[in-house]
Amino acid sequence: MATIAPDIALTPAAAARVATIAAKQNKPAILRLSVDGGGCSGFQYKFGFADAPDSDDSVAETDGVRLVVDSISLDLVRGCQVDYVESLGGAAFRVENPNAASGCGCGTSFAI
Repeated sequence: MATIAPDIALTPAAAARVATIAAKQNKPAILRLSVDGGGCSGFQYKFGFADAPDSDDSVAETDGVRLVVDSISLDLVRGCQVDYVESLGGAAFRVENPNAASGCGCGTSFAI
């Protein structure tokens, strides 16, 4: 059974963007955040849509939109907040991760 996670969060801006994309794709409003090895700093964030939370997922909910993180990735992103940022460089989901000792310029990879 998925657990409610007070240690991950989805901002209202990110929740609104997920809801918009999910509606266009006819999918549930569930954003999956996972961490893979690689990237220019050692680990990289990976986003995707999920049909439902898996049994080992931690779940945060904002405005009816869910953010799900698997148990292995949770150790690397505990305390994080996922935001949606629009800037001159483009629009993207951004992870504010208090565990990251350093990151890269593009904001998609980090080191612990």
